[in-house]
Amino acid sequence: MKNYYKQFQEIVNGLTYRSKLLLHACCGPCSVYPLVLLDKYFDITIYYSNDNIYPNSEYLKRLSELERYLDILKAEHNIKLVVPPSNQEAFLKKIAKYGNEKEGYHRCVMCYALRMQAAFKYAKQEKFDYCTTVMSISNHKNANYIDELGHLLEKEYGVKYLVADFKKGDGININNQMNAELDLYHQDYCGCIYSYLAKKYQK
Repeated sequence: MKNYYKQFQEIVNGLTYRSKLLLHACCGPCSVYPLVLLDKYFDITIYYSNDNIYPNSEYLKRLSELERYLDILKAEHNIKLVVPPSNQEAFLKKIAKYGNEKEGYHRCVMCYALRMQAAFKYAKQEKFDYCTTVMSISNHKNANYIDELGHLLEKEYGVKYLVADFKKGDGININNQMNAELDLYHQDYCGCIYSYLAKKYQK
């Protein structure tokens, strides 16, 4: 099994300057620990590309909580935020054929891929050194899938993928503790309409 935490440490310990990192973020709660950790090494820009989030009110609520967290950090951390236009309808058309699947299979992997691809495309356009995502902080996200996608996108776009599993190194516990202290809104479903409906109608 790959040791993503060790690989991450090797990368950051080998940095000779403060590199530019484009960090895909899905929400505030998942960004709490990764941002504090990464800010030690990188000049960070967050890319809030999340066409998956349904309904639009939820998309805006998660964005608002991310902005609230960044506002808390701004005194000590200079983290920028980019919010590209959202196209939830186009996203839904792409994943619709997997709508009946349980969470964690093709639909979810496609969701990771679409959002990470958007981030890598922007990272290439704006000449970032590295690109990665906070999604590996979640116990519900498969770090192996994220890692495989990251390396494929690195080859496609020529932007270095920052290997990371933010759960490791006690990251998940630190993240949970920080979230509790900050009292950030924490959603109770992953994001897409299918996870929303599964949560709504579960018994």
